[in-house]
Amino acid sequence: MRKCYAVGEFLAESNKQQMRAAAEECGFEIEFFESNEEAHGHVSDAEAAYIDDGGLLEEMPHLKWCHSVSAGIGHFVRSAGFDRDRITLTNSSGAYGLTISEHIIMVTLMLMRRMPEYQQIIAERGWTRDLKVRSIEGSNIAVVGTGNLGQNAAKRYKALGARKVIGFSRSGASRDCFDAVFRMDEFDDVMSSRSEEEQIDVLVLCVPGTAESEGLLSAERIALLPKKAFVINVGRGTVIDQEALIEALNEGCIAGAALDVMYPEPLPGGHPLWTAKNCILTPHISGDMGLPKTVDITVEIFCDNLRRYAEGRELTHLVDINAGY
Repeated sequence: MRKCYAVGEFLAESNKQQMRAAAEECGFEIEFFESNEEAHGHVSDAEAAYIDDGGLLEEMPHLKWCHSVSAGIGHFVRSAGFDRDRITLTNSSGAYGLTISEHIIMVTLMLMRRMPEYQQIIAERGWTRDLKVRSIEGSNIAVVGTGNLGQNAAKRYKALGARKVIGFSRSGASRDCFDAVFRMDEFDDVMSSRSEEEQIDVLVLCVPGTAESEGLLSAERIALLPKKAFVINVGRGTVIDQEALIEALNEGCIAGAALDVMYPEPLPGGHPLWTAKNCILTPHISGDMGLPKTVDITVEIFCDNLRRYAEGRELTHLVDINAGY
């Protein structure tokens, strides 16, 4: 019997039933483990796998197809067990648009409504009530990365009355949910040429961590942002020059930031990001598996691809190893 393994404590019984049915239909036997630790020593005969950690790949010498539960695949490619000539890798791109875009809206409102400052006031048993707040309505939003995450964020910003939502991508290809999309190499010119009315209120980073995106928001580009700007990062920490961002926050050169990703992770206890002014930090949870719908979509992608794999058809959500996503 052809063997498939799935690892994840987040899988509900209904998810497992769906995966069992697909596996049986395709001539596979599927076995479930709650964690990598539980799976260790039991997966050597895997032909296919649904996992979220490349650490198990060294124990799967016969693996032909691996489905990544996450959209990011850097941890797979960096694994000593990843053989790009033997293993076809797919990911769950498209599963995280809802949960991450809602996180983006949440932290945008927290920054605009001055929650970091009010939380500090309350922690000190104060009762200040007169901080001026801002609204998404009438704001100008810039989103770097116009894929699934960026599009979901743009739709929600527009629904809440944003004045303009512009995007940046490698190609600059237009997207219905953006008022305009520019190439990333136009970023500097677009930011420096905007009138006061068009200045960006929120800059959202939704790009994967690749060699091309490393340091994308450089010190020079941070300096192009107006003082009222908030920076939100839900892509990868390496996209930002972190030291330059901390300096800009502490010197009041930008209004605030919300980072769900940073480097290193976990953030060391003495790292200056912990005390950076008006900075909301979350431990890489904007796109975790806490939302059942996210899990459901990853399972649907996997089951569809399992049928395609068994029938010898082309898989969806194929990863371009060279591009990094």
